[in-house]
Amino acid sequence: MSSTLESKEHQALRAAVAALGQKYGREYLARVAREGGHPDELWADAARLGYLGVSIPEEYGGGGGGIVELSLVLEELGAAGCPLLMMVVSPAICGTVIARFGTDAQKRAWLPGLADGTRTMAFGITEPDAGSNSHRITTTARRDGDEWILTGRKVFISGVDIADATLIVGRTEDAKTGSLKPCLFIVPRDAPGFGRSVIDMELQAAEKQFELTLDEVRLPADALVGDEDAGLLQLFAGLNPERIMTAAFAIGMGRHALAKAVDYARTRQVWKQPIGAHQAIAHPLAAAHIDLELARLMMQKAAHLYDTGDDLGAGEAANMAKYAAAEACVKAVDQSVHTLGGNGLTREYGLAALITASRVSRIAPVSREMILNFVSHQTLGLPKSY
Repeated sequence: MSSTLESKEHQALRAAVAALGQKYGREYLARVAREGGHPDELWADAARLGYLGVSIPEEYGGGGGGIVELSLVLEELGAAGCPLLMMVVSPAICGTVIARFGTDAQKRAWLPGLADGTRTMAFGITEPDAGSNSHRITTTARRDGDEWILTGRKVFISGVDIADATLIVGRTEDAKTGSLKPCLFIVPRDAPGFGRSVIDMELQAAEKQFELTLDEVRLPADALVGDEDAGLLQLFAGLNPERIMTAAFAIGMGRHALAKAVDYARTRQVWKQPIGAHQAIAHPLAAAHIDLELARLMMQKAAHLYDTGDDLGAGEAANMAKYAAAEACVKAVDQSVHTLGGNGLTREYGLAALITASRVSRIAPVSREMILNFVSHQTLGLPKSY
């Protein structure tokens, strides 16, 4: 899937990442998940080749690129059947927030490790009673002398067991208004009072999901990322790349499923012609391909807007890209499974597991309904119902 919108350098990066992905593939990731392990070998190889750090500034050991390059890497790994979910969290969200808003000390402490893969950071925003309503976040941070004390709960947080720290979204009280405002804190994995428990998921993935408890977690003053008064700006600086990377994840998955189905339809013969000669098979696969290509265009637009500093434009485009990619992914996976018939549900072809996995992109990190709310309010100017 080449693109005339991409430079020769980007096309070369695509080809190189695709080659790495083919070296590992779906079987590798499925085996790691079954064994309860982590894709450490793939993570290390991607890091060594500079793919994890493409969006980290060069002065901190990264590639000096942006979300355009990082989303390209994740899409190609996904198309090969071995996407790395922690790429969404560690370099894209946490690396971006720290690079844009962190102190010099925070940048020196974290960015080189996030770039070369030796350090990872999780991201904690979702709460049991808040869901998609980030205004209901109850994790609070209060000052105690020069320190902060965090109390609260988080849920569906990926990879906390392997992350060196978690970037936690808490709320501090505004001294002038008394209202709570979002702030970001780096919480080390072994911080006293920072507990985690695994959520038992039907979804089989290498990255585990956790519920977190913060019981009077005491943090030094420098745990706060950026300016206490710019919390919302900093938060969305991480959430827009998250949506773009989720789109990349979904597009890659859809491409992987579609490639399996197309290969099968070319060779599977029941009557005189391969089944792919029949329009009832061919047309839905062609439509799935079109939808994936359209979603990718919006993802590229969103990444470009973000990398050029248009946060407002990127916010709209990132939400649209995530929505379009999720819908395209679910349809592509469904049609691919249907194309293979009974074989689509066997372990040999590996498509059945994607039925569950593809739905994640519709739900997380924000539901499609909330994206439709965003577009209807922010883009179309329609009144809110809540």
